[in-house]
Amino acid sequence: MKKYIKYPICWAILLMLMSCENFLDEKPDQKLAIPTTLADLQALLNEHDLMNHQIPNLGEIGSGNFFLTDTDWAGLSLEERNIYTWNRANLFPPEFNDWSMNFAPVYVANVVLETMPSITRDAANSRNWDYVKGQALYYRAHNFLQAAYVWAPAYDAATAATDLGIPLRLSSDFNIRSERASVEETYAQILLDLKEAATLLPVTQSHPIRPYKASAYALLARTYLSMRQYEQAKFYADSTLQLQPALLDYNTLNPAETFPFPRFNPEVLTEHLAWGVTSLLREDRAKVDPILYASYAADDLRKEAFFRDNGDGSFAFKGSYGHDSPFAGPATDEMYLTRAEGYARTGNVSEAMRDLNTLLVKRWRSGTFIPLEAGNQQEALALILQERRKQLLQRSLWWMDIKRLNKEGANITLTRTVQGQTYTLPPNDLRYALPIPDDVIAISGMPQNPR
Repeated sequence: MKKYIKYPICWAILLMLMSCENFLDEKPDQKLAIPTTLADLQALLNEHDLMNHQIPNLGEIGSGNFFLTDTDWAGLSLEERNIYTWNRANLFPPEFNDWSMNFAPVYVANVVLETMPSITRDAANSRNWDYVKGQALYYRAHNFLQAAYVWAPAYDAATAATDLGIPLRLSSDFNIRSERASVEETYAQILLDLKEAATLLPVTQSHPIRPYKASAYALLARTYLSMRQYEQAKFYADSTLQLQPALLDYNTLNPAETFPFPRFNPEVLTEHLAWGVTSLLREDRAKVDPILYASYAADDLRKEAFFRDNGDGSFAFKGSYGHDSPFAGPATDEMYLTRAEGYARTGNVSEAMRDLNTLLVKRWRSGTFIPLEAGNQQEALALILQERRKQLLQRSLWWMDIKRLNKEGANITLTRTVQGQTYTLPPNDLRYALPIPDDVIAISGMPQNPR
C-alpha cells in the first residue's frame, strides 16, 4: 500500500479503474486529480505494479508446458477449470479479470499521451518530454500486443484484414465505446507506437523497470516474429543486441537457491511480470511437462536452476528472473533466439547457429558444452525452436509461438487428461483466441470470438 500513497494521482486513477463496472466503457470520475506536469505524468508511469506487473498469463496456462494433478484441478474455480481444459466459454469472472488488468495500463498511457500536447516541449525539458511520451507509447503497444496474443488469432497476411483483432483504445474517454479492430489494424497500431517510442526513448537504460530504446527494439522484434515477418524480426533483434548484447553466465549462479536468478540481471531489458488473476501457475500446483523436463541434458545448468524437485517424481518451475511471479519482459536471451531464427528462416544457417551457441555456452556447465551443428535450414530451425521453448519457459511466449508455428504447418496438438477424460486443442483451432469476458461483450456490444 505504501507505494500507492507515494503516487496519489495514479492511486486515484487505479481506484476508479477498479470501481468501474467495465473500465473500457464507463465514464471516469470527473473529480480525479488532473496531471499537468511531466513529473505528474512520470508518477503515473512509475506505478510499476500497474504498468509492468499485470501481464496476462493465460497463454502460458494453455500452452502445455505444465500439468495439474486431478486433486489440484478439483480445487480450482469453474473458470480456472475451463481455462485449463481449453473450454469454449465461461473462462473469466466478471469485472476483475485478466482483460481488465491488461487494459488498465492502456488507460494510463492514454492519459499521459493526451496530456503531452498541453506541456510545451522546449530546450530545457526536451529530453524528459521525449522520455515520458516514449514510455507511454511503449506501454500502450506492449499491452496491445499481450492482448493480441491472448484474444486474437495468429497473424495471417491472407486473412488479417478481416480477422477480429482487439479494441484499440487510443483515448481515455470512457464515453467512446469499444470496437474491435482487425488483426491487420491491431498489429499496425502496435508497430506504429513502438517505432515512435524507439525514436523517443533514450539509448541508456536508467533502470530495468523502465523501458528504453533497446526495449522498444525488442518488442518490435517480438511483434514481427509473431507476424512471421522474419527479416524484420531479425533486424530489430539485431538492433537490440547492438545496444545490449550481454548474457548472464549461469555458471555464476547457485542453482540450488529458491530463486537462483538476480532480479535485474544483465539480460533484463525491461521487467514485466505475468501476474494473472488465476493461481493455476502457482509453484505448488503447476508440474512441468515431464517430456520437456527430460529434454534438458545433465550438464545443462537450467535443469537445476529452472526446476525444483517436488519429491514425487514431478518438478516445479522456479526459473523466473528474480521474482516469484513469472518474468515476461523482453530480454537479451530472447533476442539471441529471435535473431537466430531470423537468420535460419532467411537462409543464413552459420549465423543462426553462431547465435544459438553463443547463448547455450552460457547455459551449460563450464567445459562441457559442445557447439551444436546443423546441416541445413530445417535442422537449424528445429534446434532453435527447441531451445526457444526451453529457454523462454513461462514467459508467456510459447502460446503465440504455437499459434504462429501452426500457421507454418508445425501441426502442434495440445492434450491434457483430467480425471480420466482427455481434452485436445488441435492446430489452428478457434480456441487459440480466447473468448473476451462476457461482461465486456455485454457492455460494449463488441462481437465475441467465434468458438
